[in-house]
Amino acid sequence: MADVLTGGSQEREHHPLTLVPKADAKQSAKDFKSDQEVRWCPGCGDYAVLAAVQGFMPELGLAKENVVFVSGIGCSSRFPYYMNTFGMHSIHGRAPAIATGLAAARRDLSVWVVTGDGDALSIGGNHLIHALRRNVNLKILLFNNRIYGLTKGQYSPTSEAGKLTKSSPMGSLDAPFNPVSLAIGAEASFVARTVDSDRKHLTEVLRAAADHPGTALVEIYQNCNIFNDGAFEALKDKQQAQEAVIRLEHGQPIRFGVPGEDGLGGKGVVRDPVTGDLKVVDVAEHGTDGILVHDAHSASPTQAFALSRLADPDTLHRTPVGVFRDVRRPVYETEMAEQLEQAVERYGKGELATLLAGNDTWTVL
Repeated sequence: MADVLTGGSQEREHHPLTLVPKADAKQSAKDFKSDQEVRWCPGCGDYAVLAAVQGFMPELGLAKENVVFVSGIGCSSRFPYYMNTFGMHSIHGRAPAIATGLAAARRDLSVWVVTGDGDALSIGGNHLIHALRRNVNLKILLFNNRIYGLTKGQYSPTSEAGKLTKSSPMGSLDAPFNPVSLAIGAEASFVARTVDSDRKHLTEVLRAAADHPGTALVEIYQNCNIFNDGAFEALKDKQQAQEAVIRLEHGQPIRFGVPGEDGLGGKGVVRDPVTGDLKVVDVAEHGTDGILVHDAHSASPTQAFALSRLADPDTLHRTPVGVFRDVRRPVYETEMAEQLEQAVERYGKGELATLLAGNDTWTVL
């Protein structure tokens, strides 16, 4: 462990996309399971996400002592205890800020943030959007159960308007945040959405996020079976999901529903020629001409943002899942390191004592 703390592990072979050292030997999910008892409510969706992450991490082939999970406050924020990696259970809403400092100072670390809709979008909203706009090399997993679970069932920043809870017995008056829209609006370079119970899709999205250089935000619809059970049932029930879920795939037409034998059934997403807004049409009536093709790599966030607004906030019908946006732009800590090198070349190494006693100080008599 001392080798890690002194940075000596950087001499090992690196993962191709980062400075994080590769593991010395092949790993399995067991290698990433800690010895701590998992203490979530029985049936909580967090268990499925934890299992998916533990099962996925060996794919990265990273030295687990160079992997860090940082969390804030909430049910999801117990996550670092259950990963056999380094981790920090930090303070309410500040996980992105702490993770930013860690990623900037230690580029040999793979830094992951685990947060919830309350933690990230209430007190932590400011920290989240600045991490996104800076494009720090972080992977942010935002568990969204549309409720405050740890504090026993108050409405959260993503709860639908009119939500009846202990803190809103007459119905919530607040308009909910859409995390994907928020992230795209903050110019995040990678934004995706998945569902806790869809292990295959969840793993695919995690894989794409891990491969992305810069900030990747993954919203995970996660069921709180105690205080908001069934909130995402329309997306999980096999029959309902056919009409409710839009699976986004880069380079593929944006269609959903039952296509039929002739391929002309189901629904598709088109752009209204008058308003420019996206709308859903019956393919049998409209035909396949004009069906939008998903471009996750578009430099403009316009279409990705429009897709994020398709879902009905109450019923969740027409909910897109998958990668909305995946674009390349400069990574914050890479540019910061280059800037520091240039400063040293130009001015030489500075001294803290000289800085503190420099020209911008004065004596008060």
